[in-house]
Amino acid sequence: MQALDVKRHLESQLADTQVEVEGEGCNFTLNLISDELAALRPVQRQQRVYAQLNHWIADGSMHAVTMNFFSRAAWAERN
Repeated sequence: MQALDVKRHLESQLADTQVEVEGEGCNFTLNLISDELAALRPVQRQQRVYAQLNHWIADGSMHAVTMNFFSRAAWAERN
């Protein structure tokens, strides 16, 4: 599995979300930049993202996922 595949999929499924992906194979770190996701409780954020990744996790294409959530302002400050 390629990072670009993960990025494209998540950005197509999560409206107004920018996704930066690091990693390859089955281990990925996701930086999700979205004011909507950043406003949710941590469990709710993860549930929304895992709902989009479950098919890859179930078939073994994806094994380890680390998620970092940023508002657009926080991401701009970081970079």
